[in-house]
Amino acid sequence: MNMAATASAAPQAATSAADIHLQQLLDEGYCIIPEATSPRAVQSLSEDLARPFAETPCSQGPFYGSWTKRFHGLLGRSGHMDAFVRNPLILSIVEQILAPGYECIQLNLTQAIEILPGGKMQPPHRDQDMWPVRQPGLEYLVNVMWPFTPYSADNGATIVWPGSHKRQDEIVLDPQDAIAAEMAPGAALLFLGSTLHAGGANHTAHSRRGMIVSYSLGWLKPYELPWLAYPPELARTFPRGLAELAGYRSHRPNLGTYEGRCASDLLETGRRRKGAVDALRPEHEALIERFYAGEFGLGADGEASGIRV
Repeated sequence: MNMAATASAAPQAATSAADIHLQQLLDEGYCIIPEATSPRAVQSLSEDLARPFAETPCSQGPFYGSWTKRFHGLLGRSGHMDAFVRNPLILSIVEQILAPGYECIQLNLTQAIEILPGGKMQPPHRDQDMWPVRQPGLEYLVNVMWPFTPYSADNGATIVWPGSHKRQDEIVLDPQDAIAAEMAPGAALLFLGSTLHAGGANHTAHSRRGMIVSYSLGWLKPYELPWLAYPPELARTFPRGLAELAGYRSHRPNLGTYEGRCASDLLETGRRRKGAVDALRPEHEALIERFYAGEFGLGADGEASGIRV
């Protein structure tokens, strides 16, 4: 069955494909969409990023690994990124996974990754552990890995432990339970922030290149600071929806604001508007209305009742 989805695909077909992959993601903690985009689109993006790959020095530290190259801010490096970041099929899956915990979602990270020949396996980890809080039943993050070169067990394909999102109290799992997410350019690997995974070892003579795009709940501090990666003068060149994913959108109540206003104001050219403007959820507005109606000991005239100063 062809699971491909494009911007021109019929909504019903996209929904059907989303449901299939969504269920696997919920059951197994990961899924692979074989034809998430065209190999030609991947090639165009890869060509745009060839120079940064060549110029980027090797990473430092035991987690990143000195046998890898990594760089970020990909929205500003290629105009082809929008089609990947806002892939309709993938976004529909991501939004359904994160829906129980968000007012809006955000880009957590865009990162290009190259595992050099001879590269070691990365330590297994769960990406959600970067935030020191856990609420049962709530997912904080969905990762999407896009290969630029074929991923194989030999050249460092991402290693995933199926079902590990249901075993979050277990730090170490049997390596025999893991699978290598082998796939070709055009495919996409989706996995939850609660899924145990690792970059594989590269036993070949050729580099393994790809990128990861991750989405998180909009009220979390993202891995990559968006306003530094994409300052207003750059974000103004993005389509509005892409700029919003990149941080130019407040999260009610009043999170991610600038001068007390939604950061989307920075996308407007000309004189900057001033003066704080609330961005509240309906339940907050209802509570405030009840407060000023006198239900909590303060009347509409602002006089406190039964309060000593």
